[in-house]
Amino acid sequence: QVQLVESGGGSVQAGGSLRLSCAASGFTFSDYCMGWFRQAPGKEREGVAQINLNTGRTYYASSVKGRFTISRDNTKNTLYLYMNSLKPEDTAMYYCAAVFFVMCTEPPDPARFNYWGQGTQVTVSS
Repeated sequence: QVQLVESGGGSVQAGGSLRLSCAASGFTFSDYCMGWFRQAPGKEREGVAQINLNTGRTYYASSVKGRFTISRDNTKNTLYLYMNSLKPEDTAMYYCAAVFFVMCTEPPDPARFNYWGQGTQVTVSS
């Protein structure tokens, strides 16, 4: 059974940093593409970063490029999102998601991802 469990969200002031983690189980990590998505109230779910765990290729939305870094620890089957220079507009619920690596697209399409975590809230105050 596939499980994705996020952690690491919280409240920070603008300019601060957070690290999100997503512990994955129930599938072969390297066969998948994993992404971080976010959704703010009243807005569509947005793909902010993605990594193809088979090829290592990464993708970042323009709104986070240079501030966020996606990485993985294959020994722990864990995905990370390092978020620096946070802005109030980064406030959202953040989700990790997984899909078989051949289904990866750029930008990431949430409709293609079939496994989702429960989400972790990130709140950035000005």
